[in-house]
Amino acid sequence: MKLLSTALFAGAAALAFTTSAQAEADGEAVYNQACMACHMTGAAGAPIKGDADAWAPRIEKGMETLYDHSLNGFNAMPAKGGNASLSDEEVKAAVDYMVAESQ
Repeated sequence: MKLLSTALFAGAAALAFTTSAQAEADGEAVYNQACMACHMTGAAGAPIKGDADAWAPRIEKGMETLYDHSLNGFNAMPAKGGNASLSDEEVKAAVDYMVAESQ
């Protein structure tokens, strides 16, 4: 019984850590991994990170629209920047990072 209790406690602790880690997605790291190729060069019309003029009309549409476009794809941008393994939270963190760097 003690072994089962220890195993359950360890499992719960691991789940709590995983949930916490997912909640704290690193937007800059996700940008560097999945977004930078287009959002650093402007490939396929992507707004360049840091270009306030290019980002302003997009930001005016609201964060929910930016999240929707990044999660589901928009124009030439594939869903999740082409990396389907990213969680929604990671994608949103990358959007948050790009917006913060572009205002």
